Amino acid sequence: MAVQRHRIAHRLSPLLTPRSVAIVGASPREGSTGLTIMETLAGLAFDGPVYPVNPRYDEIGGQTCYASLADLPQKVDLAVLAVSDERIEEALRLAVEAGAGAASIFGSCVVEESGAPRLADRLSAMAMEAGLPINGGNCMGYCNYEAAIRINSYPFADRQPGGNTFLAQSGSVFGAITGSSERLGLNFAVSCGRELSTSVADYMDYALELESTRVIGLFLETVRNPEGFVAALQKAEARGVPVVAVKVGRTETAARMAVSHSGALAGDDAAYDALFRRYGVLRTDSLDELAASMLLMERAAGIGPGGLATIHDSGGERELVVDAAEAAGVPFARIGEATRQKLEARLDFGLEPENPCDAFGTGRDHDGIMRDCFAALMADDDTALGVFFLDANQHNSYSIACVDACVAAAATTAKPVALATNYAGVDHRELAVTLTRQGIPVLDGTGPALKAVANALAYRDHRGRPRQEPPAAHGAAARWWARLGQGVPLDEAEALDLLADYGIGTMPHRIVTSRDEAIAAAHDLGLPVVMKTAMAGIAHKTDVGGVKLNLKSEAEVAAAWQALEAGLGPRAIVAPMAGEGVELVAGIVIDQQFGAMVVVGAGGILVEVLRDSATLVAPAPRHEVERVLSGLRVSRLLDGVRGAPPLDCAAAVDAVVGLSRLAADLGDLIAEMDVNPLRVLPRGAVALDALVVPRGG
Repeated sequence: MAVQRHRIAHRLSPLLTPRSVAIVGASPREGSTGLTIMETLAGLAFDGPVYPVNPRYDEIGGQTCYASLADLPQKVDLAVLAVSDERIEEALRLAVEAGAGAASIFGSCVVEESGAPRLADRLSAMAMEAGLPINGGNCMGYCNYEAAIRINSYPFADRQPGGNTFLAQSGSVFGAITGSSERLGLNFAVSCGRELSTSVADYMDYALELESTRVIGLFLETVRNPEGFVAALQKAEARGVPVVAVKVGRTETAARMAVSHSGALAGDDAAYDALFRRYGVLRTDSLDELAASMLLMERAAGIGPGGLATIHDSGGERELVVDAAEAAGVPFARIGEATRQKLEARLDFGLEPENPCDAFGTGRDHDGIMRDCFAALMADDDTALGVFFLDANQHNSYSIACVDACVAAAATTAKPVALATNYAGVDHRELAVTLTRQGIPVLDGTGPALKAVANALAYRDHRGRPRQEPPAAHGAAARWWARLGQGVPLDEAEALDLLADYGIGTMPHRIVTSRDEAIAAAHDLGLPVVMKTAMAGIAHKTDVGGVKLNLKSEAEVAAAWQALEAGLGPRAIVAPMAGEGVELVAGIVIDQQFGAMVVVGAGGILVEVLRDSATLVAPAPRHEVERVLSGLRVSRLLDGVRGAPPLDCAAAVDAVVGLSRLAADLGDLIAEMDVNPLRVLPRGAVALDALVVPRGG
């Protein structure tokens, strides 16, 4: 049968669908990279010339071997540089001079050297200047199953192309997933390595041009091309292609290891969480969760409203799943009375007609009962998707009968159905491949299966949220752009004025420089008041005794000003005391990869106690702020506890939205900005203090 080799027009075509390949450093040695690639391409009936290049040989594998790329009869699309790290720089230079369209580099690109730039940086600069796509270095190549082209440092099995793309910055992860991908159904997989000139974002863009791509899975240490990565996420979102990701480097130790392993800057994990939330990226914590989510999302990207329906052949395992589902935030479908009646009519005596459903009773007609009960659950209006939990053993007749029941029930519905094991070690590999190819993905393990379901529901909810275009710059932005551009820190009064311009509530305030001015301001604003130092250069006033609270009389105001004047200087700010409420902290951070972000969390003394905060990409739409704020532990206090009145959550949301707009407008000029506290009141929310440090200030 002829090889089906699908090619598309793309800037990475010379790399990923070459029409000619040269292997520099080719060798006849069994198991060598060069011979492996030659044998792989021959086995794939590659439809172009493959040129071994090595001055030490006249021929390899019956093919003429050339002394250099310059001696080839044509310019090649892809030059595979299978040479030592010590020789790679010269090999790349010659590939550029010979007009190669792309290169593959498997070596680590690390040699013993001192000073800068390092070898990898020099290679990257050379490739960027030449506009040369490179796969690697420190990679294991790629498997373009849709094009029937594989360029790898060691052989991978043939696979029928499916609808999943997998991109990994770890060669071992690439090998593990791609080498056992028969069930996963990959159309395209890449070991990205050091990404000398071609990043994850570039490979994502290529995958999104393939009509077959249904899901993109990522294993990330870092994002080396932030702007391109955001563009790829936007493209995936626009095309309805779910992106599932494992992002490592969350901890300081793991981030350090990323740097030492691949030169990857791990970045701030909170920023990745914010970015993933913005574009609906489904984050997983393990490779098993990643694989399960990819399998399910290929079929469940368009699920409807409702929750999960499950059926079980064990009461104990059902309880296990219920506990795990609650921890994973997975809601079960609330089945209606008609569904309950269908279940009751088929279940053995003593079994409850409910969801999740334990359907194994006496064992009589067990497969028929499970088939009919699962079909009834799937037909319920509140069921979005279903999972048939079964520790399926392909050598066990009972398991096979139950699998048949699952298949029969799945045939009655257009909703996604999966089969999941509670124990991943059961012997079911061939059965799992068969079922998955029939459209019923098999998910291994309770945790990964429920994570996949949670991701499917999260993706549905993300797709259902309103799409909001970024707002135009605020009318006051130009004035504050000019002020911040001076590089001089804002005092508190200016900072509060900035917040007020962006619709964030503040208390009325007045700057004073004398005892009499302080007393007059207190009378005008209304006692009791707070007085704080406004001397330049004092960022954290409480630490130096620069805050005097709850001043109730003229004498207390006078004494407070005199104390501040004696210890810190005469300039102070006076404001009324705010009412009782819950304190949040909000601020602007500038992520070195993705730009302006807004942080919101529990404020006051709770900052260190709860460590309860979240980060959002600026500007943040209102629905995203509402979602984030409701997910914080401090939100329970906002709702009112122990008889306390509920607070104005809508005003808190307004304040964070306004701060995010400020960050989007002015973030390029801000080094640091904190609003602490932002007090949420029964009516309104007010910033009681603010610190704004311009870049260079």
